[in-house]
Amino acid sequence: MTVDILAIGAHPDDVDLGCSGTLLKHLAAGYTAAIIDLTRGELGTRGNAELRLQEARAAADILGIRERINLEMKDGFFRNDEAHQIELIEHIRFFRPKLILAPALSDRHPDHGRAAELVKNAVFLAGLQKIESEWHGREQQAHRTPLLLHYTQDHYHKPDIVVDISTFFETKMKVVRAFGSQFYQADSAEPETPISTPGFFDALKARAIEYGRPIGCQYAEGFMAGKILGTDNLFTLR
Repeated sequence: MTVDILAIGAHPDDVDLGCSGTLLKHLAAGYTAAIIDLTRGELGTRGNAELRLQEARAAADILGIRERINLEMKDGFFRNDEAHQIELIEHIRFFRPKLILAPALSDRHPDHGRAAELVKNAVFLAGLQKIESEWHGREQQAHRTPLLLHYTQDHYHKPDIVVDISTFFETKMKVVRAFGSQFYQADSAEPETPISTPGFFDALKARAIEYGRPIGCQYAEGFMAGKILGTDNLFTLR
């Protein structure tokens, strides 16, 4: 299986919060995509791992995503080491994406930055022919993903590029709300978290407005590249 876009998150809901508008826009344009959640989010304060997996499937259905895989790495304790890199390399070589969307390189939750570094290393190593990997007993070929972008999460980062998601923002919010256990519920007896406050969705909307304003659109998602970006057509820039 090959896809155009591979979006990776440390926990179920990371991709949905950070870049699902961009996924929706590109899926609507005919591109293909898949999601990899590294962990089940089992250490999350609210809900539980089984419920998070159900919510992830529901979100994938709303997105219309081609495939969503959970690698079941240990929430809070996965490492950017050889074993985890090889596992991710195998999946990158399986999907052979043209674009990978990964977590922010630094953020409030330490798993986000650690996941970003893991993805960054695995993306590079997946392109090295002398690193051997297998998929169900079959030798894999090296794959060099042309572009890696990091989506913004809790902390504000000045993006290198923003994507207009105005047409898809309301659907993005439906995708996000699929993770109902993580957000505000008036009758919930579970502890409050930074994303379960009544104003969190307002903050999410405000961030999208903030990123959209410089390019003259209503809502946008921001990405960091860590490299110089280029274009074949200057008139596609805003």
